[in-house]
Amino acid sequence: MKHKLFEPYTVKNVTLKNRIVMSPMCMYSSDNQDGYAQPFHLAHYESRAAGQVGLIITEATAVLPEGRISHEDLGIWSDEHIEGLQKINEGIHRHGAKAGIQLAHAGRKANLRDEIFAPSAEAFSSSMKVPTEMTKEDIKRTVEAFREGARRSEKAGFDVIELHGAHGYLINQFLSPLTNKRNDEYGGTRENRYRFLREVIEGVKQEWEGPLFVRVSGEEYHEDGNTMDDFIYFAREMKSQGVDLIDVSSGGVVPAAIDPYPGYQVTYAEQIKKGADIDTGAVGLITSGNQAEEILQNERADLIFLARALLKNPYWPKEAADELGYSLEGPRQYNRAW
Repeated sequence: MKHKLFEPYTVKNVTLKNRIVMSPMCMYSSDNQDGYAQPFHLAHYESRAAGQVGLIITEATAVLPEGRISHEDLGIWSDEHIEGLQKINEGIHRHGAKAGIQLAHAGRKANLRDEIFAPSAEAFSSSMKVPTEMTKEDIKRTVEAFREGARRSEKAGFDVIELHGAHGYLINQFLSPLTNKRNDEYGGTRENRYRFLREVIEGVKQEWEGPLFVRVSGEEYHEDGNTMDDFIYFAREMKSQGVDLIDVSSGGVVPAAIDPYPGYQVTYAEQIKKGADIDTGAVGLITSGNQAEEILQNERADLIFLARALLKNPYWPKEAADELGYSLEGPRQYNRAW
């Protein structure tokens, strides 16, 4: 049997050795609250690379201090952050994996002591801070911060950039009619709501020629939210701008009850892949090799993004290979167990 999970995947000038991706997950471990990488980050990411994950995408990394989800998030708003990120990448590359970074801004979901910013001055919930509505100068400054984040990502040695446009964070807030109540050229129609992301992509591509992914929430769990037609429109626009892959999650833009089940988000990746003719990544309670292989064999997505499964087991690729009857070569140091 031909195992697609362990086939290489090439995008632009980068080839992943397999289709297994470590999904970005916040670790809340920049303990000095300055955005710098700590020893935990080095061990955390390198261990998954040793486990033979093809692409490791680091957690949401803030392009501005006020864009952090928490005070303990990683940052890339300063050139001083580059050195720590380089060390993370050295560990990832040591095992033949590729390294990605998720550039992010939390918008109204920033849980910080200081002022926070969003497209509109509406809080996520009654327990969270009301954000300041962004002026056009704020928008320009934030687009520039994403561009600078891409420049620093290049210097730090990343292979892939992903923009965080999901889970109710800033880009998602601009995209969604549930959170974007603006009356200017950044609000109203879906063309206008896409404008901020369009400008971010344009800025990033001034500095970055490598693979560019975008994560979106393909379902907003609200009758007045974006529909799949909207997401396919956004995906087509992204493709026209040179985005290579859409990583499809769901939810987070407004409080909502979600009933997850194995593979519950895969259908969104499949619909965007087919509707926009663009590669996609599937994520969401994917836990077994057989489940991942089915998604790929049936062309429902092109990459498998794993989150909790890789927190539980850094050597998940070996477990999946054993399940599928595939002989996966591991680190020579672990050959006796592998």
